[in-house]
Amino acid sequence: QVQLVESGGGLVQAGGSTRLSCAASASGRTFSIVNMDWYRQAPGKEREFVATINWATGSTSYTDSVKDRFTISRDNAKNTVYLQMNKVKPEDTAIYYCHSIMRMTVDWSYWGQGTQVTVSS
Repeated sequence: QVQLVESGGGLVQAGGSTRLSCAASASGRTFSIVNMDWYRQAPGKEREFVATINWATGSTSYTDSVKDRFTISRDNAKNTVYLQMNKVKPEDTAIYYCHSIMRMTVDWSYWGQGTQVTVSS
């Protein structure tokens, strides 16, 4: 069974920082990670892309609204991706979802269960 398990988030004051983690696992199966991403969904809005990291190269990309505030990084040995969120704003309030393209016999898309981040003004 493939799992993406997120942790972190919670309530944070505007201007503060928090860090999200997402660990990938596939019980009893050999897999590799192609990329891992963070998306978010605010109340009443569609899910939107936040950041992505290529697992092999470490190259990253961000949506404009979080550039220079958020940093995505990875720990290859732990199959874990992080999202360091600095200078958070009330508009960053959302459920944050981890997503990954993972390769076993074929590439497949997986989603985590989501973790809530609430920024108070």
